[in-house]
Amino acid sequence: MCRMEAEQGIGRAVAARRLAGYGMLAGLLAGLLALPLACTAGVGARDSADWLLSEPLDLDDLQAPQRSQILAEDGSLIATFYRQNRVDVPLEKISPVARQAVLAIEDYRFYEHGALDSKGTLRALMSNLNSSDDTTQGGSGITQQYVKNLLYMNAESEEEKLEAVATTPARKLRELRYAVAVERRHSKDEILEKYLNIAYFGDGAYGLEAAARRYFSVSAAKLNLNQAATLAGILKNGNQYNARLNGEGARNRRDIVLDRMAELGWITWRKAEEEKKKPLVLDLTETKNGCTESKAAFFCDYVQREILTNPIFGKTKEERERLLWIGGLKIRTTLDWKTQNAAHKALLRHVPARNKEKKAAAQVLVEPGTGEIKGMDVGRELGPDEKPGKTWINFAADASHGTSVGMAAGSTFKAFTLAAAFDEGMPIGERITAPVAYAPTGFRDCKGKNVSDTTQLRNSSDGEGGRSFSLLTGTWHSVNTFFLKLEKEVGLCDTVKMAKKLGIRRADGKPLQEYASFTLGFNDVSPLRVAAAYAAFGARGKYCEPIAIKQINRADGKKIKVPSANCEQVIDKGVADAVNHVMAGVLTKGTARGLALGRPAAGKTGTVDNYSAAWFAGYTPELASAVWVGDPRGGYSHPMTNVCLPTHCGGPVYGASIPGPIWRDTMAEALRGVKATGFSRPPSHFFRKGSGEDHVRMPDLRGLKPEEAIRRLKAMNMDHRISSAEIHSRYPEGTIAETSPGPGTSIDPGDSGITVVLTVSKGEERQDDPPFGDGDDDNPFGPDLPFPRTPFTEPFFTFTG
Repeated sequence: MCRMEAEQGIGRAVAARRLAGYGMLAGLLAGLLALPLACTAGVGARDSADWLLSEPLDLDDLQAPQRSQILAEDGSLIATFYRQNRVDVPLEKISPVARQAVLAIEDYRFYEHGALDSKGTLRALMSNLNSSDDTTQGGSGITQQYVKNLLYMNAESEEEKLEAVATTPARKLRELRYAVAVERRHSKDEILEKYLNIAYFGDGAYGLEAAARRYFSVSAAKLNLNQAATLAGILKNGNQYNARLNGEGARNRRDIVLDRMAELGWITWRKAEEEKKKPLVLDLTETKNGCTESKAAFFCDYVQREILTNPIFGKTKEERERLLWIGGLKIRTTLDWKTQNAAHKALLRHVPARNKEKKAAAQVLVEPGTGEIKGMDVGRELGPDEKPGKTWINFAADASHGTSVGMAAGSTFKAFTLAAAFDEGMPIGERITAPVAYAPTGFRDCKGKNVSDTTQLRNSSDGEGGRSFSLLTGTWHSVNTFFLKLEKEVGLCDTVKMAKKLGIRRADGKPLQEYASFTLGFNDVSPLRVAAAYAAFGARGKYCEPIAIKQINRADGKKIKVPSANCEQVIDKGVADAVNHVMAGVLTKGTARGLALGRPAAGKTGTVDNYSAAWFAGYTPELASAVWVGDPRGGYSHPMTNVCLPTHCGGPVYGASIPGPIWRDTMAEALRGVKATGFSRPPSHFFRKGSGEDHVRMPDLRGLKPEEAIRRLKAMNMDHRISSAEIHSRYPEGTIAETSPGPGTSIDPGDSGITVVLTVSKGEERQDDPPFGDGDDDNPFGPDLPFPRTPFTEPFFTFTG
């Protein structure tokens, strides 16, 4: 009731404005000063005065909207987010002439009065009564203008915004109350700094620093007199005097500011006239907003969605949006530009953004042991899907971070069956006969439900059947029927559990589907999930949730909690070592031979049923990556057959056709200059049935220097020892005289029970010594054939079955 009476009293006083200048001012001030007396019938004069002079409870919560920045790992800018383009700077980083220009036209007595400038209000009133619109002066001082801006910018509804700018006594009274509190809390310099950082200068620029960059491409610290006067003039009405859209109006306002500065004696009249003769010269800089024009657009979009969807950043969607768009965050991410640029370049080299086949590709790179996403790209621009070469869908991520529902991952899932087999102690040399076709019966899911299938599945895409394979060769040749039988032996549920332990989940957020063909990769997943799972192999069984954010600081420097990678040892190191050992051979002897990096690496091809898509997932101990290539319109209706792209034209696309080379090109560039680390050798019990390789013939090492013979045995993964006894032979002294097993013996080079014994020659026997042997029995080429000049003539690997 008291406030209502006060507002009515002030309203009557303000109404006097229609009469005459002095009368209006006297009425207004009398109304303000008489408030305590008017309230005596209610809460009392002292309480009313206390209310006016008390600090508002929400003052600490009022903050000017700040723009947030997403930064790469090295601190460089990825993207900026803002509702208001604002860059806060300290007062000392605003040129003195710019401060003078603003004070001259807005509140030249700012340092002399308190929250209410009665003298300034009177001066403004008299000036306004006798001047044109362009020269009208505001009655509010800078403190009140700061408060007005602050209240408006913190208004969350249209009603609150209208209330913040309404020309009513109630609004003025509220504004004055906040101004009194601000003046109590802060020095004049601090208030001026806050005002110069919040005021609107038109064309989307809030604050003097953003305005200086927008109109003149300089910092506020480097503004000259002409530029400063121009910006100070815009303050009257940022929309009306927008220097880009209304150059003439902005120039007129500039001249008024210059004249005012001369009137106050802050510059000479001569200087003012010189500046007024100059044309208005703009040098515009546009501050990009959001991810669409970022050089890492899809990674940026992933980070944006992480903040907008993760409850760690706010309980409601509205809270999270405010945090990102007006919170002034410095978001330091995991992105490595070297890796990101390598991925982008490789994707476009093999699958251009605009290709007549309308195919697309996506890649994610994750650091083993940390889960940090080092690169993410789709090879297109982020934008409307109807435009060529653009898409809003982040095919690299899950639906929660890019609206993609995922893609079938094909044979990349075989790695999880392999890991499950090793986890159950199965040796590398374990052999399974893989038929040409196989009907997967006898399978049960994790709930015990029969999920068998009587449909005959074949090896049409990734490998051949009809013979025996070990875990090593079955993986190298990616034999479908082999892995179906291996999955049955391991157990479908155990395979599914292994995939889950390694972070695999459907991109649409639904549970993994558990059917017999799980190992063939029919579940729709994202490259991000596959890359993170393979990174766990590279980290010797340590799985880390993929993360994109390392640190977030608020505008005041305080840190915000960010999602953790929650790294955990999910499989035994030895199991991971065995997987690495097997999948390393895929790059040299399997479906991806020719894609080796020249450093320890492992991987797996993935060709999806009916060539609906192709994948490659590979890793080193330093970096893991997954690549998908397919058709956004639908892989089954638009299969990867008879496509013509820059590096592949005609025929079906396999995992090694396009995805593999994208992976190789990216990894080679991303790891350039990075010290290579080797994989650890698997525990010996995994070799209890041999190396798993098809049997080879023991090479003829006779006549070679011991170091050369040892080098060749190591290349075949065969153990060796040098016999302590030397013998006479036809081979030169110091070379190998004989081996056990002998040349041509069919052996498994990784059989832990076989050690090749090398015996060194003492040279030919002297004539007076007893004869050696029976003459030529030690010559495998027969008594009538000379020893070959180059003893090692057979290939290392002669397959016998």
